[in-house]
Amino acid sequence: MSVTVDNELFAADELGLITVGQVLTHLQRDNRLVVNLLIDGAEPDLTAMAAVRREPLADHTLYIETAAPSDLALEVLGEVEIQLHEAERLKGDAVELLQRHNVERALQKLSGCFSTWQHAQESVLKTSQLLRLDLDTLRIAEVSLGDIVRGFTDQLRQIKASLENRDYVVLSDILMYETVDTNARWRDALDAIRGAIVAAH
Repeated sequence: MSVTVDNELFAADELGLITVGQVLTHLQRDNRLVVNLLIDGAEPDLTAMAAVRREPLADHTLYIETAAPSDLALEVLGEVEIQLHEAERLKGDAVELLQRHNVERALQKLSGCFSTWQHAQESVLKTSQLLRLDLDTLRIAEVSLGDIVRGFTDQLRQIKASLENRDYVVLSDILMYETVDTNARWRDALDAIRGAIVAAH
């Protein structure tokens, strides 16, 4: 049996740990997230994680990489911020194309913008869950992050309705006027979460 965690030998036997699951639980108690797990040099079947956790350590070589939740969260937030710049460009292109009545190309651009906005929303929600942050207590000026997320969900509903109704004039208006500060709000939300992470350490 050999267990390596973050490139250091891990004394699982001295701690009385006899299964893969016990090692993973021990690491979670230390507030570490497992970001890579190899058993005998191969990635286990993550769809059968219950069976993997029951696997005895004896006769196996475990290699585990971990990360602090806060480090992982900061990395994700940084990636989202880069994607928001691209979303702003795509939104501008979509508005221009709609004004030139090139609906098909506008919708292609809008699709990329949507997926980025939805990814930003998911990242904010998942990061806050990971770090146990209450979005309704984190505020930007007078608005809670929870309200920002809910407002964004309403915007997406309006955009979806205008697409379903093929009302491209309304769609163009929403994109030009109502989503004008969407990316700025997302960046503010990312900054507020970053601030909460830094304050907690």
